[in-house]
Amino acid sequence: MLDLYKQQTKCLVALDSIIFGFDGEELKLLLVKRGVQTDRATWSLMGGWLKSTESLDEGADRILFELTGLAGVFLEQLCAFGDPQRDPVERTVSVAYYALVNVKDYETKISDTHQAQWFSMHDLPELLFDHREMIKKAIERLRYKAAFHPVGFELMPETFTIPQIQNLYEAIYGSNFDKRNFSRKILSTGLLIKLKEKQKGFSKKGAFLYKLDNDKYKTHTDAFLNFVPNPDGFI
Repeated sequence: MLDLYKQQTKCLVALDSIIFGFDGEELKLLLVKRGVQTDRATWSLMGGWLKSTESLDEGADRILFELTGLAGVFLEQLCAFGDPQRDPVERTVSVAYYALVNVKDYETKISDTHQAQWFSMHDLPELLFDHREMIKKAIERLRYKAAFHPVGFELMPETFTIPQIQNLYEAIYGSNFDKRNFSRKILSTGLLIKLKEKQKGFSKKGAFLYKLDNDKYKTHTDAFLNFVPNPDGFI
């Protein structure tokens, strides 16, 4: 049995994280310069190597913290990328994750050690290896999850208005939604707590602030709720 193990070709395991952020207007992606290639204009997803003593999730959490200073954020495994030619230096299989954060909540926590920078999803720079393919898979997963599950609230600040949530969903799907229909869909989930305070600027009367009911959120994370009108057209 041990001989069978010795006969196998060993390869490296990398962990790469696609970190989505929302700044109130745009969906953004956090990228880093790590000096992997000589081309200084090439950017990379947050990534590193799996240690022999840790699980995939433990490794992903560690690398994310080391490169960005982020901890305790939404982080979910996406899929594996194993093209033999994906890394020209060494045979490497990469397990990709995607993370969701609110840009304004975490902008002061992002480490500048590795030149981490937010980029608009509409204006991404030159990317390393197959990272653009990873991003494509991640946005597909995000659109599916956000249509039926409350993960979109991971991108929001602690308090928010219905128009702000609509801005988020329109940024995720690149489409405009009817205000009344969208508001009805979101409020029908029962996940929001309406506050007495209002945020000025959306209308003369101001827009009511809401916060997430964390107890209901925890029990509905995997529930199939309907957050997007006619989701079949977006996923």
